[in-house]
Amino acid sequence: MNQMKIPKRISTALVNSLTSGVVPRVGLEYITVGRKYEIEALLRDLDNTAEGGAAFRLIVGRYGSGKSFMLQTIRNYAMDRDFIVADADLSPERRLVGTKGQGLATYRELMTNLATRTRPDGGALEVILQKWISSLQQRIIHEQGSRPPEDVLVQSVEERILEAAGELESMVHGFDFSSVLATYWRGYKLSDDEKKQAAMRWMRGEFTTKTEARNALGVGVIIDDSSWYDYIKLWAEFITNLGYKGLILFIDEGVNLYKITNSVARTANYEKLLMMFNDTMQGKASHLAIFMGGTPQFVEDERRGLYSYEALRSRLMEGRFSGNGLRNLAAPALKLEMLSNEEILLLLQKLRALYSTHYHHESPITDEQLVVFMESAVGRMGAEKLLTPREVIRDFMDIQDILYQNPDKTFEQLMEGHKVEAAKDDPDQVSDFLTEFEL
Repeated sequence: MNQMKIPKRISTALVNSLTSGVVPRVGLEYITVGRKYEIEALLRDLDNTAEGGAAFRLIVGRYGSGKSFMLQTIRNYAMDRDFIVADADLSPERRLVGTKGQGLATYRELMTNLATRTRPDGGALEVILQKWISSLQQRIIHEQGSRPPEDVLVQSVEERILEAAGELESMVHGFDFSSVLATYWRGYKLSDDEKKQAAMRWMRGEFTTKTEARNALGVGVIIDDSSWYDYIKLWAEFITNLGYKGLILFIDEGVNLYKITNSVARTANYEKLLMMFNDTMQGKASHLAIFMGGTPQFVEDERRGLYSYEALRSRLMEGRFSGNGLRNLAAPALKLEMLSNEEILLLLQKLRALYSTHYHHESPITDEQLVVFMESAVGRMGAEKLLTPREVIRDFMDIQDILYQNPDKTFEQLMEGHKVEAAKDDPDQVSDFLTEFEL
């Protein structure tokens, strides 16, 4: 029977996500195929980050080629390896920097999606802070051999907080960050929810004015568009002190920076990207990795892409010895290649098993018919360049739905005259109509 052992909750999420063309958050291990060498390269980045290094990677591929799938896969690996992870999709409202707080909006999204192995769906900020306080108390109890009187324990915890603050104060904005941590501790100690919530609002970047922050916390600064990345580096240092391996950021839909029509705004975002790149690659950041997904157009277009900014182009372009079938998986830009025929066939087999398991229904599609379906997909004119895993998955899930709902129909009847079409045009090509107008 073509089935797999998988919980109903996960199979439901997989079927719903794959049918609608979005990347599932759970269960990726049941359907992952190929990408072995790319995943190994990114896992090496995680190892380096855990050792105190930093990393920056661009995951480059066409729409539907598996960029988001790759990011989500590495996100799950990172959580399993005891990293803190945070992810955000860029959009017109979320950029790296902007005159209307778009950079801060990205930071807020990252903090909202902060996740750990025990809190994989995000919202882990308070869990992290409570672990911090608990770890300080446990360390003191362990050192003294028994739980000291409450007043002694409180005093010892405050001394440890001052020590931790001293370590962070040498970093940019470290003093203010430490002050807010201390305020959270005081709120925790006094069961003052208002003080605790004010500290958390500040950490999430939700204060809009310095006056508001000063009145609530006694801190004269706020996290804003220009400073949010400095606080990301502070978070990486802080959570590492708690025993986590590091902080991993996953920023998808980088093409939204390419789509910025105003050249000044676009260049400002590329400058911020360059600064983040240099920080991680030159060792100025520690225990921090940044993985960004983008299309080839976003990276390679010399008029409006990253290659239009000379400092980024010189850092991201392939070396003279790459190409002609040779890939450098250590390069900052990791390009996703088309899945091989064998990998596509394996993917179809896994999708068939998933469908059968979820619906408790033996799939009528045979291995020979899987080959016919695959050949119809990859045999089209231009499919070697334009066909993507998303198209294959969407069409195969569609044909399984039709056969399940119409048992009187056969695979051959559906395939006749309905071969899988490759894209007629490259969807990565953003229309030049109106995009050259500068505001």
